[in-house]
Amino acid sequence: MSNPVKAAQYLSKLEDARCEGRWDEVPELVRKVRKHANDRACLTAAAEAEHAVVKASQKQPTNSKPTTAVSAADLDTGRLLPKLLEAIDAEHTYPQDRFQAQVCIGWVHWTVGEYDHVSPRLPSGEEQELLRLDQPEGTSEWTRVCALKATYLRAYCLSQDSQTVEALGVFQGSLPLLSHILNGHKGRAQLRFWAELLLTEYCMLQAQALDRGDKSLEDDDSLVPFRAWAKYWEATKTQGAPLVGGHGFRGAVPRRRVWNEYYAAISGILLQDLPYPTGFVGSAVNESTARSQLQVELKKVEAAYEALLLSETTFPRADEEREEVEGFVAAVMKNWSVSASRDWHEQDLGPGGKEGRSRGVLDILYRAATKTFHSTAILRHLFTVHMAVAEFDLAFHAFDSYMEIVKKGKARVDKTGHPEPSLDDDATVLAIVSQAIIALCKYGFHDAAEIARDLGIELEEMLQKSRPPLSNSGSTIPTVDEENGDGVVLHARIPAHVYALSWQAIGLSQAHWSRVTFDASVRVDLQTKAIRSLQRSLSPEVGNPTDVRSLFMLSLLLAEQRELTAAIDIVKAALLSNKNPADHRSQAGPYWRERSLIPMWHLLALLLSARQDYTMAARACEAAFEQFNTPEVLFGSQTLQASFRSEHLNEAEARGDRNYPRGLVDEMDDFEKEGIIEVKMTQLALLELLEGPEVAVNASQELLILYNRLFGPVQFKSLSTVSKPSSEAPKSSAGTLRSIKGSIFGSKSNRGTTRSGRGNTLGSETSNIPSERPHTTQTVSAVAPTIEITKENGRSREFSRSSRPTSVRGQRSESMRRNSLKKRDSSGQQQRAHSSGGVPRVPDSEAYSATDGATATAQHGLLGWSSTNSSTNLQSFSRGRGLLRFDSTASTKESVNGSDLPVPDSLSSPDPLPVIKLPEDQIERQRRILLVRVWLMVASFYKRSKMYGDARAAIREASNLVDVLETEIAKDISGSITPRDPGWGGKICLEESIGDVQAEMGLLAVDEDAPYVARAYFEEALMHYPDHPSAIVGLSNILLDIYTEQLPPPPAIPSIAGEVGSRELCNSAIKAKRSTVGEPEATRLLLATPLGLGADAQHSSVLSDTGKTAPHARQAPSPTAADGLPAPYKADSLPLIDRLAARDRAYGLLSGLTKLGRGWNYSDAWFALARAHEESGQPDKAKEALWWCVELEEGMGVRDWHCVGVRGYAL
Repeated sequence: MSNPVKAAQYLSKLEDARCEGRWDEVPELVRKVRKHANDRACLTAAAEAEHAVVKASQKQPTNSKPTTAVSAADLDTGRLLPKLLEAIDAEHTYPQDRFQAQVCIGWVHWTVGEYDHVSPRLPSGEEQELLRLDQPEGTSEWTRVCALKATYLRAYCLSQDSQTVEALGVFQGSLPLLSHILNGHKGRAQLRFWAELLLTEYCMLQAQALDRGDKSLEDDDSLVPFRAWAKYWEATKTQGAPLVGGHGFRGAVPRRRVWNEYYAAISGILLQDLPYPTGFVGSAVNESTARSQLQVELKKVEAAYEALLLSETTFPRADEEREEVEGFVAAVMKNWSVSASRDWHEQDLGPGGKEGRSRGVLDILYRAATKTFHSTAILRHLFTVHMAVAEFDLAFHAFDSYMEIVKKGKARVDKTGHPEPSLDDDATVLAIVSQAIIALCKYGFHDAAEIARDLGIELEEMLQKSRPPLSNSGSTIPTVDEENGDGVVLHARIPAHVYALSWQAIGLSQAHWSRVTFDASVRVDLQTKAIRSLQRSLSPEVGNPTDVRSLFMLSLLLAEQRELTAAIDIVKAALLSNKNPADHRSQAGPYWRERSLIPMWHLLALLLSARQDYTMAARACEAAFEQFNTPEVLFGSQTLQASFRSEHLNEAEARGDRNYPRGLVDEMDDFEKEGIIEVKMTQLALLELLEGPEVAVNASQELLILYNRLFGPVQFKSLSTVSKPSSEAPKSSAGTLRSIKGSIFGSKSNRGTTRSGRGNTLGSETSNIPSERPHTTQTVSAVAPTIEITKENGRSREFSRSSRPTSVRGQRSESMRRNSLKKRDSSGQQQRAHSSGGVPRVPDSEAYSATDGATATAQHGLLGWSSTNSSTNLQSFSRGRGLLRFDSTASTKESVNGSDLPVPDSLSSPDPLPVIKLPEDQIERQRRILLVRVWLMVASFYKRSKMYGDARAAIREASNLVDVLETEIAKDISGSITPRDPGWGGKICLEESIGDVQAEMGLLAVDEDAPYVARAYFEEALMHYPDHPSAIVGLSNILLDIYTEQLPPPPAIPSIAGEVGSRELCNSAIKAKRSTVGEPEATRLLLATPLGLGADAQHSSVLSDTGKTAPHARQAPSPTAADGLPAPYKADSLPLIDRLAARDRAYGLLSGLTKLGRGWNYSDAWFALARAHEESGQPDKAKEALWWCVELEEGMGVRDWHCVGVRGYAL
């Protein structure tokens, strides 16, 4: 009997029972619905069949999957199916009842494993569209559940038939059905169950398709299933029933497995640098927005998966592994290595930038360490990431723990023969030790060099115990790896690239220690070992012959040992490496190859200057920048004039618009920028050498402009320029302040200008060069001392102190080389190869023009230099600041065809270390220290131009910067920065910078003929930095002048004129002394006088025996003090004991300096030491020091070798 009220009531209860999964209540409710609503036969039949399916499925084992087939007998399909089909055929009133019954038939077939019958029984797409299931207001919740169930069943059957793509299409078409629940509307148990089941299967099927290659991550919908899963996960939180870990239903995969697949997919997009897929989230606005969106999504997935993983993982026992945790950590580190690379910018990573991302990775690593036991992988990653955020102390604490665990673990494996899966293999250990050595040498100070040396020794021992890699040539017969009794390999062969990196790190530690060590006896041996190690790293058989780092270290070591030809050949081999466009290393940044070659071009310029090939050295400096094709690539659209900018750029800056094109310098770190500054400083040094200090003064403004472009605005005074008479034409375009572009890349308008009449102009230029830079036979001013070997009989000879500038080393004097070679030849020693000192001039017939300047047929080599320079003349360097336009393509091809050097195919990645972000205060300190050096170089140009007032002003600017540094360091409370220790990442300490400033003031005082003023500055420099080279040499020369009485004592009573009068009196006394330089001097014989005695009878007897009379012995008696010394106001010389003390102090200072890494190859120090030896009556040692000085001078570049490597030997 039909009752509409009760019928509606029981229909609602049946709906609730089905939606909530209360299947035990269904049979009774079906009976009551049949009693009060007999027109709903199709509905009751479907509900009855669903109850039977659920009860049959519950009889399956607990661990069985929901897809496990139930036998047809248990389900009684022979009774259920005909009844359902009959009800469906009879139903024409309620389409939703018919739809539910059709889905139930398909479910019955699926439950018993009859997959071929499922799809034909399910509702068609047209029937489903008629129900308008996307509008939940008109459909019941169970109908929507049945729609999800139909989608799942259809897609599952397609996947079982290996139609994966079609199944994924079915899943994607069902996403509108989930819109109701994804938008936050709460559904009941069965709706949530089937929604999660559908999304889980969708995600896992997508992951399988991606693994098999059926789908690609490049597809715009590659992340659609995972994003739908994540949205469903967030929707459950808003519904008050958030999902937790574990399994969503019986036999399903863990929920964290879905997040794991999501993380793997989005990580693949990041690692492969694929376009950001916008399916299910909308489109990205631009590339930067896409990258930032990718990072945001990656962090969310990472956090969700990590939370589930750590909550469901317990701390292991000592014999257990946590492979999933370590796998997650490895994936995080791969993603971090890309995000923290040079190709990614701060804005791509959102708030916090790279440092924020690194801090987040550190938190993940420490949380993962709580779920692992002595994981070497996590310790290794902690070392890497701590180093990336410049926490070097914490990084090396992690490294020490890592090494302790690894050593003990390796010992256990060797003893027991059982491998430990969590222990890193030999190749990984070698690589991490190599990275530690490189980090210590690159970012550490003096104390870190000793640690690097010890690690290098340990690394070499590990390499000797490990098995070398197979030969790259493939000619070596492969051998069987070492196995234990179970056939497990205990120590596999290390890869060739790890072998090469290890020997490179060993060579770096040896070379770095050779610079720092105080033991001069082992320095040559260390350098020889370093060269041998680097050669093994570059071995074509088992090493990496294309590694730019090893090539740079080896060539720099050879240059320091004066093996110029071998060093040039290695640099040429690196520069001639073929460019491989396909080898794009996005993590190294754009133009990574050209950027890594800037130090190689700089080194080549210094090597050529050491061979007195100054013209080609200048071209090498220019080529370092011309390899970027145009200045806009390197410096961006911003002009380098620093004063003139286009209107649209000014307007853009006023609006705060920073979207105008940026240059590579905006992507470089401070080390690369400092390398550019060093190249520019070498360029100006060459300019001064070729055209005189006046031209260098005028061009020095460009150095400050370049610093301003690289490091930001800096306040500096407008520099004075050397004014020329109105009747004299300017020497070159360098006579005016020009832009950096014209300096580095040359002036195109001047390249085709002929050199007619240049000889007269050059003559007028050289005539204006001060006498401080005397002329040589090659019309280039020499600043090295003239060396004459003293005869054993003590005949008169003269030493002129070296006036080499602190930043520019001039060409060696031809007379010095000629005399020294004759002396060595006459002594029976091996004659040295003559090094021609001329500056090459390209013949007019080979001159480059603005239209045809690619090659010169008579020139050979990398840059086209000639092997002989004897018949060449000086060419103006300032015309275009590089002389000849360098065509890298043409020159390279010509050199490759005519060279016997092996040409590598490509260069390795520029840096094995992560991108390290130093603290901002440390960066600012190092920038100020660099600016101090820039100002001191400018001051040296002024000093050699006799513009002493401007030189003093430039030094004052440097002194002000040093004062600021001193104040900042005094305020530092961390204790990591001290005046003698610049901290991690520091190259020059505060005390050394103060010494540089004081030493430059001393050199300026020497030029102004104020030796006692200079002595005070030198003393103050050594008080701050006792090992300062130029201060030691300058002070020693003054002390030796005091000993030989070339420098009289200052007057005891100051004159009325004050300091000026004293200086004039001192200068007149010096001139009087030098006027009698040809007379015999008794001071040479004072060596036999006992220390502290005056001119007594013993002294007189010594003089009479030699037949010589001391100058003061011939003087009339004068009033003396009680101790036999003249009254101070009447003394015109110092007591003997004071002069002996001055000589001995000079000898001690110089002897110590020449044993240090900063002074063993400092020719000025050796020349002064030779003078000290001679004044001490040791002519043999003086000869030895002078010959060493000659050898150093012949292999010395225009600047010191230390300026090439901003971080020592490490690039």
